[in-house]
Parts: sequence; C-alpha cells; structure tokens
Amino acid sequence: MEDSKKQKKTFAEWHDKNYKKLLIIPATLFLFCLIYLGVFYSQHHDIFLKDISLSGGTSATINGQLDVASLEKALIEEFGDANTRIISDLVTGEQLATIANVGAGTEETKAFLEEYLGYKLTEENSSFEYSEPSFTQDLYRQLMISLLLAFFLMIIVIFILFRDFVPSITIVSCVFMNIIMTITVVNLLGIKISTGGIIAFLMIIGYSVDTDILLTNRLLKRKDGTTNHKIFGAFKTGITMTFTSLFAISVSLLVVKSFSPILTQIFLIICIGLLFGMINTWITNVSVLKWHIHNKENKK
Repeated sequence: MEDSKKQKKTFAEWHDKNYKKLLIIPATLFLFCLIYLGVFYSQHHDIFLKDISLSGGTSATINGQLDVASLEKALIEEFGDANTRIISDLVTGEQLATIANVGAGTEETKAFLEEYLGYKLTEENSSFEYSEPSFTQDLYRQLMISLLLAFFLMIIVIFILFRDFVPSITIVSCVFMNIIMTITVVNLLGIKISTGGIIAFLMIIGYSVDTDILLTNRLLKRKDGTTNHKIFGAFKTGITMTFTSLFAISVSLLVVKSFSPILTQIFLIICIGLLFGMINTWITNVSVLKWHIHNKENKK
C-alpha cells in the first residue's frame, strides 16, 4: 500500500514537470497523419479507399476451394480494381467459398471468371451482386453527411455541457485527432472502406468522447482532491472501460473474421480508434486540462 502511494507520488511529480513536453508525442503523430493524408488525397482524390459498396461494381461469391492469391492477381491484371477474400467454416477453418469484388459489370466479371476457372458458373455454385456506381456514390455522400453531422452535434453538446472554451475545444480536438489517426492506419493497412467502415467511424466518435467527458468532468466539476488525485481516479475508471471494450471487440473480431468481412472491418477500425483514443485522452487531454487548471489557479 505504501509502495503504491510512493509510486503514485513519484509519477505525479514527474508528470507535473513533463506534462507539457508529453504533448510533443500526439502532436508529432498528428502532423505525420495530416501530411500522409494530404499526399494520399493528392493521389486518390479521397481520404480513404472505397470498396464496391461505396464505389460500385460486382461482388461474386464462388463456392468451393480456390487459390485466392492467384485469382486476385488475375482479376487485378484484367480489371485493375479488384480484391478477394475467403469465407471459412467457423469451427474447422475450411474454405467454403471465395468472394471476389470487381469494379466492373456482372456480365464481364462472370465471363472472365468462367474463362479463368474453366467451368460454368450457375446459381448452384455461385452468386453475383451488382452495385450501381451512381447509387453507391449517393450512399457514400449520405454516410459522410451523417458522419459530419454526428461530429458537429457532438461539438454543440460538449460546449453546452462544459461552457468553457479550452476544455471543450480540447475534447473536440482529441476526437478529431482519433479519427484522422485511425483513417491513416486504415490506409496504411490497405483497407478499402465499406458502409460498415463509415459506421465504425461514427462509433469511434462515441467511444472517444465518452472517456474525454469522464476525464474533463472529474477534473473540472469535482471539488475534492488534488488535480493529480482526480486524474488517477479518472484514469482508473477510463482505462478499465477502454480495455473492457477492447477485449470484447477483439474477441468478436476473431469470431467474425472467417465469415463476415463487414463486421470484421467494423471491429478492426474500432480497435484502432480505441488505441489512439487512449493516447489522445491520457496524454493530450490530460496535459491540456492540467495546463488550463494551473493557469486558472495562478490567476486567482
């Protein structure tokens, strides 16, 4: 017990001396992400890659076992925009089917696959689903509007809740940084965003603002204890919440990975967002709030 108190006191003293310097870590990371996304946008004319559910094309499901790597290589050589993934048995891991996403029409996709596979594709051994580009682009616009609307509503709620510019803008900045950093990692991993991916970013806003509000509320509205004592209390609660969510989502990710690419993408993006959320809440937000509180105390 005494050792724990000494460790907390030692860390608190170290943090009091270095919390401003710690801001260099998220600031550098954020700057890198902004530069990367700027270059990415200049090359792709968007902030992330989109799959056919948002760009339009054909999704072909072929039953049975196939050499997925060779098939994807052949599709890319023929159509340019293509990717494949496997559907496996949850228990045995056996390949049940292959999904090929191609940025082309159904007829030309089917014709190429039949020529490549050497047999006719029927309703018994395959299925095809076509997404009209005009429809998917309209869907993409609506989803992006929903994402922006959620973000701006969050800003309004935060400013009404705290009515203090510095803490409010810090929470908003932390959420924005989480999204930017997550998009950067998603692009680095080569993930093509689906409708599920946009939903995941909406959920990241909720997860991010949750721990930031917890921290800000503890520091600004609780009168008992020192600033460091309140930070330790908020950290204990917040980090437990985050790790519980991470564990649950990671387990879910492992379960759905073999049969649901949409859920896999949602869970993966949320996991990335939660990891960056810890950096921005417990480094960025803590440091700015401590700075803000010390400035207010010095003015009294």
